[in-house]
Amino acid sequence: MSDTTALPSNQPDTEISNKPKASLGSMDLIALVVGIVIGAGIFRTPSLVAANAGSGTMMLTAWVLGGLVSLIGALCYAELTTSFPSTGGDYHFLKKSFGNRIAFLFAWARMSVIQTGSIALLAFIFGDYISEIYSLGEHSSVMYAGLTVIILTGINIYGVNLGTRTQKILTTAEVLAILTVIVVGFFFVPESSKMAPVEPTSSGGIGALGLSMVFVLLTFGGWNEAAYISAEMRPGRNKIVKALIFSIIIITVIYLLANLAYLRGLGLNGMAASNAVAGDLFEIAFGETGLVLMALFVAIAALTSANATIFTGARSNYALGRDFPAFSKLGKWNNATAGPVNAFIVQGIIALILVSLGLFSRNGFETMIEYTAPVFWFFFLLVGISLFVLRIKEPGTVRPFRVPLYPVLPIIFCLSSAYLLYSSVAYTGWGSLVGIGVLLAGVLLQIVMPAAPKSVETLNHK
Repeated sequence: MSDTTALPSNQPDTEISNKPKASLGSMDLIALVVGIVIGAGIFRTPSLVAANAGSGTMMLTAWVLGGLVSLIGALCYAELTTSFPSTGGDYHFLKKSFGNRIAFLFAWARMSVIQTGSIALLAFIFGDYISEIYSLGEHSSVMYAGLTVIILTGINIYGVNLGTRTQKILTTAEVLAILTVIVVGFFFVPESSKMAPVEPTSSGGIGALGLSMVFVLLTFGGWNEAAYISAEMRPGRNKIVKALIFSIIIITVIYLLANLAYLRGLGLNGMAASNAVAGDLFEIAFGETGLVLMALFVAIAALTSANATIFTGARSNYALGRDFPAFSKLGKWNNATAGPVNAFIVQGIIALILVSLGLFSRNGFETMIEYTAPVFWFFFLLVGISLFVLRIKEPGTVRPFRVPLYPVLPIIFCLSSAYLLYSSVAYTGWGSLVGIGVLLAGVLLQIVMPAAPKSVETLNHK
């Protein structure tokens, strides 16, 4: 289908375009997915999983299940992205399934809660850990976080080639850091060095496994960002399918090896008692020097995920600008840089506003998770449902890839998303209410905002 939202005639085609170019390959996608998913979480959540597991076997089972659930979700997304490729990603799927109102709410939530909150969260993690190496003073973490947002946004504005090149470098460094953790756990920490045992907070069972899965699936989160660059992939749509599957397999293997290394070096009880499992592991192996090395590794992991999140986040803001006049400035694509410059700028400003909250309150990691999680899982569930809706509404659409075992696998995907939505509201604090409140503000905004043109079909680039 063609785009009918024309830019003013005085806009030169050499600078602004309605369509992104197919300039990305499979390795770009794998680097983005692995870089987003393998972030700071693997250095923090294993202790929470261990605390709720009754045994090492249950703990490892939770991580395997996390990989399987993520793989099922990736297969569902593979059908959507190959059938309806769009820079709008989830926004595009929701728009085609449920109409402009739901699509707008998603784009609003992604711009104000989901993506910008994640960027701020990752920037804070980078600031926290790099401050352990070199402090800038009382507000060192906030200053580092702000600089992170500004520099990475600037890199991505400069051009897609620099942004993806930066991502590949950071992802390589991140994976090497985690592999180092694995090697240290297996070969540099003797069995006798395990921490003193403590009682886990759970005695095991189905309920404990379910709670462990909450933290595991949060750690696996981010692979769905591949949807936002589907229209920018070079010819060969099945490349998306293979890259998604390959990415999930890489991530699952790395997570399993990392947890086996933690388990060998610290023991299950030692993991459960730790607030920083990788840091404790490195301290046992190398003393204080190990703590500094670990701080550097976590900083690299956070930086990697932040860059990938900035890269993909601006794409949905661009789609929002294409469909809604009130946000039209966001809907411009710069051919010279192969990216949505205005969308990058607005995203960066909102992320900086969230970072600035660190000047007044430093609840950091937990608060930002609370802020983003309920809204994220709500729309994740709707995207899963959209696969069923689009099968019914558009049965004639060519689907280069169909999710196997339909409808069983999509149902599993929807049920897991529904469970995470429930958990993110039931087990979190006031931050979740703030995020939900910002989403509801989007509902009010729709009342006063001009309606989207009915003729617009955003980004159906085939």
